[in-house]
Amino acid sequence: MRIDVLTLFPDFFAASAEVGVVGRAIRGGLLDLQCHNPRDFTVDKHRRVDDRTFGGGPGMVMQVEPLRAALAEVRAMAAAPALVVYLSPQGERLTQRRVRLLAGLPRLLLLCGRYEGVDERLVTREVDLELSIGDYVLSGGELAAAVLIDAVGRLQEGALNRSESASQDSFEDGLLDCPHYSRPEQDAYGAVPEVLMSGDHRAIQRWRRQQSLGRTWLRRPDLLSRITLSGEDRRLLEEFRLQWAEQKNAVRS
Repeated sequence: MRIDVLTLFPDFFAASAEVGVVGRAIRGGLLDLQCHNPRDFTVDKHRRVDDRTFGGGPGMVMQVEPLRAALAEVRAMAAAPALVVYLSPQGERLTQRRVRLLAGLPRLLLLCGRYEGVDERLVTREVDLELSIGDYVLSGGELAAAVLIDAVGRLQEGALNRSESASQDSFEDGLLDCPHYSRPEQDAYGAVPEVLMSGDHRAIQRWRRQQSLGRTWLRRPDLLSRITLSGEDRRLLEEFRLQWAEQKNAVRS
């Protein structure tokens, strides 16, 4: 997969391109990350890419012409068609389902805005998809682009040490992930749940599913309304609720 990033701060991505799963994917040839500065596509001596907003008000707006020229040249740098994604607070919320769809594409072209954003005419004519990583405002699109690069990069085949790791992540089946533990078995902070050391894989699978359902109910109940629970799932969740209520009452007493 190739990802081109149009950004005023190309150096921002240098560190993230060298470490972790994304760095391994790049070194292994699974992911090709290229950054481009819109200032390199300007024609004036000041390399200007922004100007005052029409109608008055604070802040500057990134202009159509340098971005249009940059998009055209960057598109031509590779044969694969590029989906142009603008990282913006006004965009569609990024979800794991959307990440999986994007990870299967041959090429993404990420547009990082700054200041008050990008001239709407360019967004209307050149952008295929607007994405937001949350209901808050950042100084620019670079952090959001880095999140997207990490999310799709780790899903490239061979990027993770164990292929099943991604399938067990939070949101993959619409639920939050279950708790995880490592050595030592006993610690001042408590013990590892006995079921995880039992060797009974069926019991472990059942416990993990129940914990996943319970965590989602406690922390993100909105997610439960979006999926259809099986009869077994409903029984596991009800059992979790009863245990949770008992524990809560025990603490109060």
